[in-house]
Amino acid sequence: MSFLIVIFCMLVFVVLLTWCKLNPFIAFLLVSVLAALLLGIPPDKISASLQKGIGDTIGGLLSVIVLGAMLGKLVAESGAARQIANTLMQLFGEKYLQWALMVAGFIIGIPLFYTVGFVLMVPLIFSVIYQYKLPAVYIGLPALAALSITHGFLPPHPSPAALVAQFNANMGLTLLYGLVVAIPALILAGPVFSRYLKHIPAAPSALFQQQEVNDAPLPGKMNSFITALLPVLLLIFTTLLAHFFNQENTGIHRWILFAGDAPTVMLFALLVATFSLGICQQRPVKEIMTIYADAIRDITMIILIVAGAGGLKQVLADSGVSLQIANAMQSWHIPVLVLGWLTAAIIRACVGSATIAGLTAAGMIAPLMLQGHVNPNLMVLSIGAGSLMFSHVNDAGFWLFKEYFNLSIKHTLYSWSVMETIVGTVGLVGVLILDKFV
Repeated sequence: MSFLIVIFCMLVFVVLLTWCKLNPFIAFLLVSVLAALLLGIPPDKISASLQKGIGDTIGGLLSVIVLGAMLGKLVAESGAARQIANTLMQLFGEKYLQWALMVAGFIIGIPLFYTVGFVLMVPLIFSVIYQYKLPAVYIGLPALAALSITHGFLPPHPSPAALVAQFNANMGLTLLYGLVVAIPALILAGPVFSRYLKHIPAAPSALFQQQEVNDAPLPGKMNSFITALLPVLLLIFTTLLAHFFNQENTGIHRWILFAGDAPTVMLFALLVATFSLGICQQRPVKEIMTIYADAIRDITMIILIVAGAGGLKQVLADSGVSLQIANAMQSWHIPVLVLGWLTAAIIRACVGSATIAGLTAAGMIAPLMLQGHVNPNLMVLSIGAGSLMFSHVNDAGFWLFKEYFNLSIKHTLYSWSVMETIVGTVGLVGVLILDKFV
């Protein structure tokens, strides 16, 4: 009976998002209250359950998400992202423009949130299309696939970072494994798949026929690359360092753990960026702080979505239904990594949002993962891969791609939706292969 109640609540959640067009945070709260009442939690305990879930989820993530947003905003506003893209274009040359844009999308996508990276990359993609008279979808899709992969697989993006916290995974190891999984997924969904898309008719907006001219000097090449990639470099470095100095409770081990903690890494990276892309570029401190304030406004809804998902997760846990679902799923004889991927993929197909799909699936899978002794870092990646599966008409990314490239629904499904499905499928295969070795 409890399992049917959860399914009913998930259906109500989908209806609230799709048919009622309700705000996701409000929908999460309403469904959490409904689930709590139907699952037998006393009314006077519901608020406490929601508060605990929201607090536990946001408490460890707020600084990471906010600091990451500030860093990404400064990378974009300072021109560092444009410098990275221009440098890679010069480095790869005309013959490999597609690969240059893809690598640029991957590097830019690490510090930037998905929609910001999308809007930032589109003018560059279109300027290349017009200058060299190349097929639009063939050139543009790999770069946008790179943005999607970083959004779904790699911390400190909100969904992977939230999953790391929920599963008590290691952010540095998750990032390392994520890079291993992401590269083949990107190559197959990008340059390999796009070979079959050269014939798709596309008429990109003439708005981008001439690339924007900005007289302001761009940051230096080395400065741009190092600052944008600093969180990744620090997380990887401290993770490897912790393996070399693995004697617990020693002074150096404690300092390494402190230095490698995600909030510490993000704070240090932001301080470096404040000087390297802000003060050293003759930007007043007040202007830099305004950029940071704008960044916080941009991610308010993401924070609320993460919080709402935490509330629902806690209701399922407090009612005991999470353990019941976990016990029931054990009889299905499906590997937990595959089950997490499948759960996220189904929710993604229903609601469209990769972030909501990942966070909702995590709340349902967490008890089963603990019982099955699954590697938590790989669980993050498995659910992340599932959350990217089959983007269609209920996904904002689908419509961004369709409208910017002026495609029909049919061609958007054939290009964008298939690309996302390849990413999700190859991601799962990569996770299962990694599971044999780690």
